[in-house]
Amino acid sequence: MSTLESVIVETGTKPSFTIIWMHGLGADGHDFEPLVPELIEAGMPSLRFVFPHAPVRPVTLNNGYRMRAWYDLLAIDRRAAEDAEGIHASAGAIGELIKRENTSGIPTSRIAIAGFSQGGAMALHVATRAPEKLAGVIALSCYLPLARQFATERSSANLTTPMFIAHGMQDPVVPFQLGDDSRRVLEGTGFKVEWHAYAMPHSLCEQEVADIRTFLKRIV
Repeated sequence: MSTLESVIVETGTKPSFTIIWMHGLGADGHDFEPLVPELIEAGMPSLRFVFPHAPVRPVTLNNGYRMRAWYDLLAIDRRAAEDAEGIHASAGAIGELIKRENTSGIPTSRIAIAGFSQGGAMALHVATRAPEKLAGVIALSCYLPLARQFATERSSANLTTPMFIAHGMQDPVVPFQLGDDSRRVLEGTGFKVEWHAYAMPHSLCEQEVADIRTFLKRIV
């Protein structure tokens, strides 16, 4: 996979911290761009938000329709087959974005990865297998992909990395139980999870945004 095209938003000159944020299925890198002003507070350093565009590919769950997707999706069900090849390819491309930030002077320890829905699944996948410690993880309305391989593939580099994981209790797209099960798997293997459940569907809510802002303020 070639280098991912990305939307870049910087909150000041000479950013010293980067957040790489992956969008959900069928969206693009512009999806969470308007959220940036709501995540900034006085006293934060200059931040660089990197919102990559996922590749366009056929998605089986959507009758093969071509859309931006981090991997093919057959079903949102733990028993369904998963597109391991697509997940690993996207993980490699996100890893290249991390390396690009390293080259620009921002170490991995000053990089957080985030995502919503399928993008959040990628954030969890990358963080739990990364060879270097990240600053933090934000995973929204999502689940841990390739859970069956997790025990043999996971890395211990980010066991103590703060993870903000949130899910809507009325989510009709990614079932709440799927997110909660993923949280339990992560906690059971020693990852540091800050879990939030909100009375909302497959979306963001005002309290969630405020909680993400508090989390960001702490890790930056």
